[in-house]
Amino acid sequence: MARLVVCMVLVYLGTCCNILNADGNHDNVSDTIQKPPYKSPEPSGFAYLAEHFDNEERFKNTWVLSETKKDDIDEDIAKYDGIWSIEELKRHAESGDHGLVLKSKARHAAVSTLLSKPFYFKDKPLIVQYEVNFQEGQECGGAYLKLLTLDDKHDDLKQFHDKTPYTIMFGPDKCGNDHKLHFIFRHKNPLNGTITEKHCKKAKDRLEDYFKDKKPHLYTLIIRPDNTYVIKVDNTILNLGSLLDDFAPPVNPPLEIEDPDDKQPEYWDDREKIPDPLAVKPDDWDEDAPVQIVDETDIIPEGWLEDEPPTIPNSDSVKPDDWDDVMDGEWEAPEIPNPKCADAPGCGPYKQKMKKNPRYKGKWLAPLINNPNYKGKWKPRLIHNPEYFNDEHPFEMLAISGIGFELWSMSPDIYFDNIIITDDEEVARKWSDDTFEIRRVRIAEESDSLWGRMMRAVNYKPGWWALYFVYCAIPVVAYIWYLYKRCREDKSEIKEEEDKQLVTNDDLAEPADDESPQASVRKLSLEKPIKEKDNIEDKEEDTEEVIKSDKLSAGGEGPRRRKPNKE
Repeated sequence: MARLVVCMVLVYLGTCCNILNADGNHDNVSDTIQKPPYKSPEPSGFAYLAEHFDNEERFKNTWVLSETKKDDIDEDIAKYDGIWSIEELKRHAESGDHGLVLKSKARHAAVSTLLSKPFYFKDKPLIVQYEVNFQEGQECGGAYLKLLTLDDKHDDLKQFHDKTPYTIMFGPDKCGNDHKLHFIFRHKNPLNGTITEKHCKKAKDRLEDYFKDKKPHLYTLIIRPDNTYVIKVDNTILNLGSLLDDFAPPVNPPLEIEDPDDKQPEYWDDREKIPDPLAVKPDDWDEDAPVQIVDETDIIPEGWLEDEPPTIPNSDSVKPDDWDDVMDGEWEAPEIPNPKCADAPGCGPYKQKMKKNPRYKGKWLAPLINNPNYKGKWKPRLIHNPEYFNDEHPFEMLAISGIGFELWSMSPDIYFDNIIITDDEEVARKWSDDTFEIRRVRIAEESDSLWGRMMRAVNYKPGWWALYFVYCAIPVVAYIWYLYKRCREDKSEIKEEEDKQLVTNDDLAEPADDESPQASVRKLSLEKPIKEKDNIEDKEEDTEEVIKSDKLSAGGEGPRRRKPNKE
């Protein structure tokens, strides 16, 4: 029984270790499901950038890690020292399919690369598309990318930081309960050359699942020369609109603005209501009546000690040696509660309770009536906006020379993959068909398996499943151990009973003076332990052999029978 319990415990612990090991190392179903063959995608047409991260050497040669620091921030966290790695997905991975992973959390990280050639906003659309997977969920942080502005002053990618000029910022971002999908573009004022950020209106759809379901999602931005835009997630339209109408602040300022020098005239009456000048205060209105008056029905409680003060000087206190009557004033013993008042309802002069004054009405005010001279709310007059301009083509943004990730996140292992920047929507669609759509179908098939459903139930954290298994197994193991202990106790009690019976039989079987056959048989029957393994036939054979031997030793005579003792 002990071996059975030990074996069960060992098997159970081994299972838990394997599950926890799977959670720490891979946390995926790739160990139980053979990974299908994978082929790196190739763009079907021209692309300014098509990055699948499957070639680590190529990544090291084309992407540049930032070596600078952020301004106006503590020195301890100013450096861009976040860790980037080329890895497979933790879940639903394919052999050879790698992505760019931000490994570290609570650290600034920045990496960037150049396009094959700059993109100029002229007569072709811009399509930006890439995959993001928050493999450990997201507490606070972003996974957006920046399309860097073509600028000779900022062409050194090792100096890429938060102040590096960008033309477009696009991608998911979350902190707390604020879930966003950014689309920001920087617009250049045609009058004075100043640059301001224009933020896209927020989509109505909920975005929470994209940050917590631990699945890859495809983010697509399409900007067309007709000043329209489309934002897709997983090839489903999430937001669309116009660059002219759906951004804040708007691209074009208003034609007219309020005159900052205009002031409200003194005669302008903007009071909608006024006190009735014909109203008269009633004669019985007493403005001086107090809010509360003494309750004359309140009487002193029985036992109240009016002659005893609530506190008395402490007779045990002593004037301090350093007390200066000139500087500190005349010394007085500190007050303590009067012990005579401990059992009384109260001490000292009794004050009756107060009650609400029925005559109180407060200050009298005349009722309000409509103002006959009301002219409405005054507003300054409108004048022509000196900063007005009309940009009819906000699509013509600043040219783009590269892309980069400049991030801060409180969750590790953010996975990026299959980035493409092109001016052909069909090329982007074919790229997603060869990458994301294949991955999505395979994930759906794996998730339909029993193991996939179990993993979803524990939020892809087998370690929690193991802890739950431990919790459920504790009473089972304890009950098995209890049964094993009871079994050992029962065996011990049976053995003690057998030992006592043997001792009793030995005391009764005293040796006889003569070695008669009858005495030998009697002695043999008393000494023989009761065992179930000896059958009846064996007992009879043994008895016959003993009797025969006794006859031979007694000269051939049989055993003599003794008369029973009458006593």
